[in-house]
Amino acid sequence: MDEELLLARIIAGIEGGGGGDDESHYHELVADLKFLLETDDDEILDRFYVSLSSTASPFLRCFSAAMDSPVESGRLAISASEAYLSLLLSTNCPVFTLFSPVAFLSLLGSIRRYLKPRHREDSGAASQGNKKKRGRGGGSRKNARNPGREDGDETEEGGLDAKLVFRVLERLGSVLGFVHLDRFPDSLKSLVQTVSEIPLLALEHSGVLNYDRLMEMCGRILGGVLSSDHGDVSLTAAEISKSLTPLLLMGKHQARSFALGFVSRKIMGLAKDNSELKKVVCNLPKFLVHKAPEKAEPRGFAVEAILEIVKAMEVEDQSEFVDFVMKMGQGKSNLRILAVDLIPLLMSSLGNSFGSISSEDGVEDSWGLGCLNALVQRCSDSSALIRARALSNLAQVVGFLSGDERSRSILKQALGFTGCETSEGKGRITDLLKKRCVDEKAATRRAALLLVTKLTSLLGGCFDVSILKTMGTSCSDPLISIRKAAISALSEAFRICTDEVVTTEWLHSVPRMVMDNETSIQEECENVFHELVLERISRAGNSLSQGSASLPDNWSSSSKDLDRDIEALFPEGVLVLLRELCNSEVSPWVKKICVSLGKKKQLKPRVALALQSIIKESESLWLNRSMPINKWTAPAGAWFLLSEVSVFLPKSVEWEFLHHHWQLLDKNDLQEGTDGQGDEEGVECNSSTWAGDRVFLLQTISNVSLQLPPEPAADLADNLLKKIEKFNLHSAEVDAHVKALKTLCVKKARIPEESDVLVKKWVEQVLSKASKVTEKYIEGISSNNLSFATPAMLGSRRSKKLDSVSKKLSKAITAVYTIGSCVIIYPSADTTKIVPLLHTVITSGSADSKLKNKLPQANACLKQKAPPLYSQSWLTMAKICLADGKLAKRYIPLFAQELEKSDCAALRNNLVVAMTDFCVHYTAMIECYIPKITKRLRDPCEVVRRQTFILLSRLLQRDYVKWRGVLFLRFLLSLVDESEKIRRLADFLFGNILKVKAPLLAYNSFVEAIYVLNDCHAHNGHNNSDAKQSRTKDQAFSIRGNDERARSKRMQIYVTLLKQMAPEHLLATFAKLCAEVLAAASDGMLNIEDVTGQSVLQDAFQILACKEIRLSVSRGSSSETVEMEEEGGDSNAAAAKGRAITQAVRKGLIQNTIPIFIELKRLLESKNSPLTGSLMDCLRVLLKDYKNEIEEMLVADKQLQKELVYDMQKHEAAKARSMANQGVGCGTSHRSREPEQPATAAGREENVRDSGLESRVVSAAADAMAAKAARSVLREVNGGAATPPLSAMSVPKLRSSLGGGKQSGRPSADVLESLRRRPTFMSDDDN
Repeated sequence: MDEELLLARIIAGIEGGGGGDDESHYHELVADLKFLLETDDDEILDRFYVSLSSTASPFLRCFSAAMDSPVESGRLAISASEAYLSLLLSTNCPVFTLFSPVAFLSLLGSIRRYLKPRHREDSGAASQGNKKKRGRGGGSRKNARNPGREDGDETEEGGLDAKLVFRVLERLGSVLGFVHLDRFPDSLKSLVQTVSEIPLLALEHSGVLNYDRLMEMCGRILGGVLSSDHGDVSLTAAEISKSLTPLLLMGKHQARSFALGFVSRKIMGLAKDNSELKKVVCNLPKFLVHKAPEKAEPRGFAVEAILEIVKAMEVEDQSEFVDFVMKMGQGKSNLRILAVDLIPLLMSSLGNSFGSISSEDGVEDSWGLGCLNALVQRCSDSSALIRARALSNLAQVVGFLSGDERSRSILKQALGFTGCETSEGKGRITDLLKKRCVDEKAATRRAALLLVTKLTSLLGGCFDVSILKTMGTSCSDPLISIRKAAISALSEAFRICTDEVVTTEWLHSVPRMVMDNETSIQEECENVFHELVLERISRAGNSLSQGSASLPDNWSSSSKDLDRDIEALFPEGVLVLLRELCNSEVSPWVKKICVSLGKKKQLKPRVALALQSIIKESESLWLNRSMPINKWTAPAGAWFLLSEVSVFLPKSVEWEFLHHHWQLLDKNDLQEGTDGQGDEEGVECNSSTWAGDRVFLLQTISNVSLQLPPEPAADLADNLLKKIEKFNLHSAEVDAHVKALKTLCVKKARIPEESDVLVKKWVEQVLSKASKVTEKYIEGISSNNLSFATPAMLGSRRSKKLDSVSKKLSKAITAVYTIGSCVIIYPSADTTKIVPLLHTVITSGSADSKLKNKLPQANACLKQKAPPLYSQSWLTMAKICLADGKLAKRYIPLFAQELEKSDCAALRNNLVVAMTDFCVHYTAMIECYIPKITKRLRDPCEVVRRQTFILLSRLLQRDYVKWRGVLFLRFLLSLVDESEKIRRLADFLFGNILKVKAPLLAYNSFVEAIYVLNDCHAHNGHNNSDAKQSRTKDQAFSIRGNDERARSKRMQIYVTLLKQMAPEHLLATFAKLCAEVLAAASDGMLNIEDVTGQSVLQDAFQILACKEIRLSVSRGSSSETVEMEEEGGDSNAAAAKGRAITQAVRKGLIQNTIPIFIELKRLLESKNSPLTGSLMDCLRVLLKDYKNEIEEMLVADKQLQKELVYDMQKHEAAKARSMANQGVGCGTSHRSREPEQPATAAGREENVRDSGLESRVVSAAADAMAAKAARSVLREVNGGAATPPLSAMSVPKLRSSLGGGKQSGRPSADVLESLRRRPTFMSDDDN
């Protein structure tokens, strides 16, 4: 009887048509239906089905409303869906009567809403509503009010019931087994979309749901609809693929794995036997290509998904897709970059990319070759991002193809490295690398260097010299990442190839990076030096120690054969490496690296042992050839490197080894003057090498002196002192001897005080003897005024006398130099007797009579008679001044005076060094002489200019000198110096150091630089008394003239400064140029009739028109970040904000600029100035680049806009007519040079008419071209709208003079006359 009441209540609820706004009716109906379906009474169910047959429409309407209900976060709807599916699955149910597309769509919607993410507050509100309803309904039907919660799965009110979801999906799959959707395409489409969305909707509930089971059920449902019972399989598969696309393009997740697995396994499996379905599968990767996002990371996921699908395709379908990818490389930018990303993955994943090979033409039939060519083409793409991606992906391709020998050979042919060209490193990609390594975008440069690194292993390090030079230049790139990439690329080439060219370029480029500001680059530099230099030398030494030098049977004693045998004895190009280490441009950095590695205790004893083995084996090989030992020299650089590493490895150097070679080199020194006359050339060749070796050997002895035995150390000290006192050493040897002697004194002494006494004793002894030698020479040269006008015969008494004087001079020079060296190591030495002697020498050319009376020997001008002694005396006096501040205060003015007047480049160079040293020790005293030092930046000698630039740059970096006054302006000329080395140093200083240390310097001094470079003093701000006094002095630091060469140099400086400015500084510079140059000229403050004033104004026009002062979108942020990282959400917002601010500032700027241009144009026209053309050129650029701002500014004054464009039209017409006339003139002159043919008078007259006609045609063509150019500018300014003729424009109505009314503005006659003279402005459409 209860079932009867339940059945009656259900039928009544259905016939009632719903419960209105009260959802409790739906709860009761759903609960009653579920309870009824669970009964075992078939009779009751049959009666229920019979009743439903008559009430099917109300039932479907009622249950659709229940499934559409949003109550309880979708709980009622999902419960109604479960009940509806259970009804359809019950026995003897009239399925076709009760199934409705509308109800089915409501069912799918309930699933989506139930899984949709919801906030906790919504769930809480729904829970409170449920409690109220339960309170009203009583407790008899507690479970009926909450259907689906009897399992107790949920942990909180309003949570998700996982079992309920699985029951609904399981029953939905069962229903689709007998309910075919081929008649309901909309229902099928909605089903596919809903099931495809479930993995995404269920992400929030992954902690409640069993995600793997959920994916399995979704796959079963989608696989079930892929049958002919549900319609065309190909159309269904296309809809499924389209719906799964969001999952395929998302990041790494189970949902993406589900979608990829379903497509690659289920759909691909069915496609093997269905040609139509196969077409759908083949088009899916192409569809994903067009749906792929543009951002880098999502695009990478899309590429991976496409690749997984393509890998599951058949070979012919893969080939078709590869052809499609190569066509993508010629499409739009988003397709090109996607093709660039796909190509390397296709070549590495599909396999056998070079499978089809022609025996004659190599790889012409291979699809891999086509992909490779497409990738190489994209390396020159117009988009910087695509260029960078193509280069990096090409490097990836080269990397994985280099592992197979067959692929290596094919790859070389494809890239153009074939035959003998491979050894020279030349191929079709060489020119590409030259351009890309110096690309304007940092990402492209970095990718190019990565490609170079990969190609190095492919080619064995054999590259074109220009590529190596480019890599070396990249080591000085402004960006840290580029410098790192360049070091890596060049080091990889050096690691593989030990060729002399590679070794030289590496040593000249990488070791100097130890002075980089970035710590990581310093560490990388030290690591690669340790690996590629020290370890290589260690391996060479170990190979020598394992076996003695083996001589070939047919050895020869000739020097060429000996050199060849020595090079063969030392592997890996060690001799070349050592020789380049002691190069003057490399050795300073090698010293710093060795010191840094030594402090970190990374120098190993095997390095010192290897260097000793190399020197020993070289000597042994020389003696085995029966060569004279006095002509032997150790491998260049060996002693130098040993002297550097021995500081930290003193115990690894043997005293017997040092003692033997010291005696050998000392003996060579003694025998140097006793060799025969026939060997003079060889002795002279080896003397400098011996001197250098002795210096490094002495440094090594000094380093290991603490390890020496006492007696040998004392003997060596006595020997060194005797050699010093002879004053016949080379200057480099003097310092080494003095330093070594001091070190040995420290070794000999027991306590520090005793060492000071010993050093003082021998220093004073040496100074005393040196002063006597110097004084004796000065007295001799003053008393014997020898004349060198007549050359002496060899062997004559005069010749011997001259030779004696020369030796005395050399001894005096060495004595003076020794004084300076002794003062450096012992600053407290007594120099009271030495200073007057040096003063006598450096003032010997003075015209002071008092000085000559006081010092009679000063009558002889040593500056002319003994220039080396004169220069050396200045250098020694500088060393003494460094040790004595009071003396420095007296002599610094003399140093400054000599620096300014000296005609000897070597002396000027030494004085610059001395003055910069004074600046460090006596900053306040030297500050007033900085302008005189900076004058050496324009010295005639390149060495002096470079030395001055380097030393002043160091002082500026260490803040001993400030960037103020004329210092910065004088540094600017180094940017256009005649020397390429100085220009490169200047570019680095302004582009790297100053940009970080003084970012506002270029902005603050820009306008002043324009006046100074043009030597213009016509401006009131530059017309003070100081400027007048320094006008002559500053001319050397100006680039005067209006010729092309001077203008290009000045423009190069301006461009360099503009590149250092931030966007806001560019806008401010634009405003300053208009206010301080253009406005000054229009107000009369700048004399435009003066030549320099005209140059300043013309420079201002060129600067305002140049591209460097214009703002681009990417100028506002870090160049490296902008070029490497693609846009993101936050960066887009920041960029949009920056563009808005910049646009507003530009608008205001142009509003203030155009009136100045108009006023200045009138002034120039009134004076018929030649600068009118430059102004119009600049104005044309402004009209094009700032067309939006000008359009808004001139929107209320269209007439002014037309006047500007009309003036531009006249200017363009004049330019075009001039060019055309030049062309006609050239043609006429060409014809005049041809042989004249006989012609009648009528023919000549016809030629004249033709010539005049031609001139008129050319003039008309020029007018037409200019008019078209001006109209195009006007059209751009007006946003594309053509300018109407004057007749169609609203013109002011003129009141008759007879009307008696008061006229406003100009008189009517003037208005009429202006309108009569004003031409009409026709657009292209009017013509």
